[in-house]
Amino acid sequence: MNTKLLFHDMTLDYLRPAEPDKNRTTDIRFRCAAGDAEEITLVLRKERYKMKLSETADDFDYYDVSISAGTEPIDYYFEIRGKDGSFYRYDKRGVVNDIMDSMLFRVYPGFMTPKWAKGAVMYQIFVERFNNGDKSNDVLTNEYSYNGKNVVHEDKWEAYPDAEHDYAKFYGGDLQGVIDKLDYLKDLGIEAIYFNPLFVSPSSHKYDIQDYDHIDPHFGVIVEDGGEVLDKHDMDNTHATKYISRVTSKKNLEASDELFAKLVKEAHARKIKVILDGVFNHCGSFNKWLDRERIYENKKGYEKGAYIDESSPHHDYFSFNGGSWPNNGDYDGWWGYDTLPKLNYEGSRELEDYILSIGRKWVSAPYNADGWRLDVAADLGHSPEYNHHFWKRFREEVKKANPNAIIIAEQYGPSRDWMMGDEWDTVMNYDAFMEPVTWFLTGMDKHSDKFMPIRVGNAREFFDTMLYAGGENFSMPSLYTAMNQLSNHDHSRFLTRTSQKVGRSNTLMASSADTGISKPVMREAVMIQMTWPGSPTLYYGDEAGLCGFTDPDNRRTYPWGKEDMEMLEFHKQMIKIHKSCSELKLGSIKELYADTNFIAYGRFNRAAVSIVIINNNDFEVTKEIDITPTGMPADAALSNMIRTDSLGFIVGSGQERAKDGILTVTLSRKSGTVLRYDSTSPVTSEEFWADNFIDFD
Repeated sequence: MNTKLLFHDMTLDYLRPAEPDKNRTTDIRFRCAAGDAEEITLVLRKERYKMKLSETADDFDYYDVSISAGTEPIDYYFEIRGKDGSFYRYDKRGVVNDIMDSMLFRVYPGFMTPKWAKGAVMYQIFVERFNNGDKSNDVLTNEYSYNGKNVVHEDKWEAYPDAEHDYAKFYGGDLQGVIDKLDYLKDLGIEAIYFNPLFVSPSSHKYDIQDYDHIDPHFGVIVEDGGEVLDKHDMDNTHATKYISRVTSKKNLEASDELFAKLVKEAHARKIKVILDGVFNHCGSFNKWLDRERIYENKKGYEKGAYIDESSPHHDYFSFNGGSWPNNGDYDGWWGYDTLPKLNYEGSRELEDYILSIGRKWVSAPYNADGWRLDVAADLGHSPEYNHHFWKRFREEVKKANPNAIIIAEQYGPSRDWMMGDEWDTVMNYDAFMEPVTWFLTGMDKHSDKFMPIRVGNAREFFDTMLYAGGENFSMPSLYTAMNQLSNHDHSRFLTRTSQKVGRSNTLMASSADTGISKPVMREAVMIQMTWPGSPTLYYGDEAGLCGFTDPDNRRTYPWGKEDMEMLEFHKQMIKIHKSCSELKLGSIKELYADTNFIAYGRFNRAAVSIVIINNNDFEVTKEIDITPTGMPADAALSNMIRTDSLGFIVGSGQERAKDGILTVTLSRKSGTVLRYDSTSPVTSEEFWADNFIDFD
């Protein structure tokens, strides 16, 4: 029996429907070489179902069985008896000797993720550093004090972030700046924007929310401006009358909310979705419920904060550990930070209901956001039991308000318990994407804090982690919406990691993040990102060649007018390939070759196959790759969609031909290629690009 041709996954070709509703009749399909199998058995819920041969096509037999999805999770695997007397078991890993519970195929009846989010190309924007579209709302130097330092406005857009006090340094990026660049994002091929927090907050990063009800006027609109900034050495925010006026004025807050609604409308007009950042585990010490800075103490329309008055209606929103009033600073802070008071959900049902109303509000009219990214989602609450209780309610309320909203959690480590259909849709894919891609191509960790040469080029670790060790967390609805990033606001820029330089901007000069980098390795990473299952998510500026060590150096401003145009164009071409090839959005995946610094894998459906090959060696290699596991004919012509190497990249560079199931390829150093076979409409690569409106010159 040819075990290489045995195949099943939970895509639509092999599970129909791929996201079955509860009690839905569901067809499960298994593939093997034509004439190889004596019997194929589905083992499900400790019951055994003999599968029937239903189709023979292209040298393959397809076996099917129909079951009722029921209401509980379905775990299953297969047993295959060959006509040659062989016997095999098959789970997520493929052919195995022993079945592992964590590697069983698992379906959650009723669990569906939004269709638009599957394979969507996303773009993360750290608004403060993206584009300044309205200078009248800029944070002013000495406007207020934060964490022992008066805030500073940086007049030079290209200046590096402050290694020690970047939270108090402002460049002026805002929502009008994003609106001004929506056509740029559309041209790039973006299908969804993920915003770092937008709500009222005193820091540049805004993970210390001051008011969940409104967009920060420094990102929005200031129509009512008055008061004074602080004296240079004054850090008493009760004197920061300009800041108080700006962030408490109902006119400013309402106008800023309206601008966000306009942004979403403009994005939707360009077929771009919008995802908000939900920071619900903790808020900020400036928060109107606590009011440690006494911003709201004497403002009409605001209640007394819990820091100021023990009888505050928000007292139970926080966990006080004694102390005395007024001005009680003895409360729980997340990780001990008093600027990040942890929200005490167990102590206040009112708080729980309020945050759930926030979850509903921003995905509903007139704002109509398309989902939430949840900051440190596993930390919320004081116990695992409450955490799951909250996220179940959150999902119910958000989906009720907007059934097509996506819920993406930030999570390091196992996440399966939250992705069973009643809490999160998916996660930021650190464990099964960012980490293994970084280790394989650079040997660096995602913070640039460690370099391990032994991990560079470890193809076995790459596939085992990407497909199995991390993949055990995912069912199909979660996998195909997972946020696959190379960089973001918490980790070093991937382009900087390619230098294999260990350090941060507080230990090395920030400028050293730009030196010793390898653009060919960056292009290899982007090629993987745009061809791996999930939602490829760019961190603003990566496409323009932006570098940076980890937080805060990764939050440099977008280099408008100084972009690396070759890197930008490469991203555009890879995004067009991703969006134009159905198998790259929703198709199956199969490892084809794994060797030191060399990987090949196939993405395929019944109509088309893309073969992705990466040579991360410092020398040319020639390999013979068995392409038959993808289902394409043994003798086939494949169009070379794009090729990158140490010198640059080229699109539509002719064809490669497989013979007797073997594709022989030669790749130069630090290179990659995407080859494609289309059974329904065989075209040359030149014709493909012409059909997809790409300037072939």
